[in-house]
Amino acid sequence: MHTCLITGGAGYIGSHFAHYMARLGKEVVILDDLSLGHKQAAAGLPLVVGSTVNPAILDKVFKQYNIGAVVHFAAYSKVGESVLHPGMYYQNNVCGGLELMKAMIRHGVDNLVFSSTCAVYGEPVSVPITEEHPQKPINPYGMSKLVFERMAMDLSRASSLRPVFLRYFNAAGADPEGELGEDHHPETHLIPITINAALGRLESVSIFGDDYDTEDGTCVRDYIHVTDLASAHLKALEYLNSGGEPDAFNLGTGGGYSVRQVIDAVCKVTGLPVKAVPSPRRPGDPSTLVSSNEKAVKTLGWTPELSGIDNIIGAAFDWMKAHPDGYGKQ
Repeated sequence: MHTCLITGGAGYIGSHFAHYMARLGKEVVILDDLSLGHKQAAAGLPLVVGSTVNPAILDKVFKQYNIGAVVHFAAYSKVGESVLHPGMYYQNNVCGGLELMKAMIRHGVDNLVFSSTCAVYGEPVSVPITEEHPQKPINPYGMSKLVFERMAMDLSRASSLRPVFLRYFNAAGADPEGELGEDHHPETHLIPITINAALGRLESVSIFGDDYDTEDGTCVRDYIHVTDLASAHLKALEYLNSGGEPDAFNLGTGGGYSVRQVIDAVCKVTGLPVKAVPSPRRPGDPSTLVSSNEKAVKTLGWTPELSGIDNIIGAAFDWMKAHPDGYGKQ
């Protein structure tokens, strides 16, 4: 049986996919430098500690394991940090991605599923956002993902490499079996921040802007359960295995929730109060980011099954309550 190489498989989304595959009896190996990932999140699965920037590490993994496909999650992903340290983002996300694809070509591995982002679109000119929406990233993070997509397409024309790009909207939630969750330092995502406020670990939640052109004045986002993301990656691998051509797919629900709606939902699901404090807008925050997922549904045969907001919050709350220190020390 061929093995699926999962880069960044000790991170939030990568670890959920790795365990999702393992539970289905699939052979996997994780490559992660643990700069952002957690060793405990890879527990029980083969783990090689190293970076995609290092060709020697890549060659070692491809030689040691019978790699049949690659799912590439390894990346830096904080928008604000990318603005402050763009060189770091291009080095890791672009240079590391290029080294990974060169290694795939050297070792005759063709199928690649890439963890991309709706940040490749930039400010939306129409909603819901389809895959044909103009790609004009407004920060180095989004640009680094777009550059990878363009590189992969160029390499596919000059080799047998066959990439699929999965453009996530807002990943959220936790493993329904309670083994995995979201543990970022610092945490920047609304749902875990709000849950931490409900649990008394934070004094309040900041609402960055309450004067947007939305129903309640706060930003609207499309939240997708992390396990639904995992299932989409398997569908993408199956699509490639059946002869599918290189392509891009949005991963979202096709609907959205405002910041205030998310905070209200956390209060309802947890039964705990949350103090919300209006704050100035953050530069570059679009008012509404909602996907069209019709292409993924039709072409990949994928359906988000766990992505109701109450279900997402409930799973995240259960994990965070049971793991007050996240994964703890490595």
